[in-house]
Parts: sequence; C-alpha cells; structure tokens
Amino acid sequence: MIIKAKPLPAAIIKATGHFITWLFRRRFNKMVINGIPIKDNHSYLLMCNHFSFWDGFWAGYLALHAIHKQQELKGFYIMVLKKQMQINPWLKYFGCFSISPGTTTVSESLNYAAELLDNPGNLVLIFPQGNLESNHVRDIVMKDGIKTIIPRIKGNCQLIWSSNLIEYFESLKPSVYFHLLDAGTNHDFNFEDFNQKINAHHKEAIKKQFRFTED
Repeated sequence: MIIKAKPLPAAIIKATGHFITWLFRRRFNKMVINGIPIKDNHSYLLMCNHFSFWDGFWAGYLALHAIHKQQELKGFYIMVLKKQMQINPWLKYFGCFSISPGTTTVSESLNYAAELLDNPGNLVLIFPQGNLESNHVRDIVMKDGIKTIIPRIKGNCQLIWSSNLIEYFESLKPSVYFHLLDAGTNHDFNFEDFNQKINAHHKEAIKKQFRFTED
C-alpha cells in the first residue's frame, strides 16, 4: 500500500512557500529563473535533475515563482521514496506520496500520480533520474516510470523540465540557476523524443552556465 498525500490547508502551504522564499534569500546569493509560458487550464508535471538535499525546496520555489504567478495552482504534490516517508511521516502533510521501486505497489503510485494530474491546477513533482547525481552530469538518464505516468493522464497536462545548476562565482554564497523547458503535453508525448529534448536542453543549460570544454 502506498502512502498518499494529506496536504494541509492551502493557506498553510502557501505561507510555508513564502517562508522558504525568505530562507533562500538569506541562504543563497541569487535565485535566477529562466522561465517559460505556463499553459492555462492544465495540470503540470514538473521534472528536475536530482543532485542535492535542496531539490524539493527549490522545486517548491519554482512552483510558487515560475508557475503559480502565471497560473494559479490548486495542489502541489511530490513523489518520494517510501522509506523516506516512513522516516519522516510529516511529509504527507506537505503533498508527498510514496513510491517503492521494485515492489508490486509501483503501479499504484504511478496511477495515483496520473490521477492527480487529471485535475487542472495540480502540480506533481518527480525526479526522473531516480537517484542523486552531480548537477554537472551532461546526460540525464531517466527511469522507466515517466513512460508509464504520462500516457495514463486523461486530462491536459503540461510537461515542464528544469535543469537546476549552482555556481559561486564572486560570492561566498551559492547562486541557483533554473533553466526551464516546455517539454510539450501528455497528448504529444513520445519518450524517445522527450528524452532527446531534455538532454539537448540540459547540455545547452550547462553551456550557458559556464565556459564549455569538450570532453
């Protein structure tokens, strides 16, 4: 059985988002969003590279400042490993639901994610790599779950990728750069094309970020 989300009232979630914004302004030098147009009357599947403890918090910042400012969000959900939710049961109150790779409950988790995305205004966050990897990797290798979730979505869902990169440059504090990509919708999804698009975008984001040297 999966652990489903039981989010706190929207006002509390929103207040938490503003607290995170305040925290980031103290902890980080800059938070730079290279945004995209957000589609009206859609749900949103937000996907990011996965390389740090901060990833979920950064995604919350993105949801508030890059998506919610254009189209009002009604729900924010995060797919999290079940063992993490068992250690931190409070996560379900902030929109987290579980997945347990290699078990019979995987399909239930993927179906639950697709059901959430059937509803316009809902956002679901996943990390398609499935594991922590350096933000400097040049090839994003995605797990198969993404191929299962998207075809099961019945409504209109915008697919959004963000390549998140950190740099210090002149500051003692790190800066975070969010390079967003409109990766289409669930209705025109093809995994191979989608994977190529994500990887081309990620490599281009790295080139923009720092002086590029060929392997």
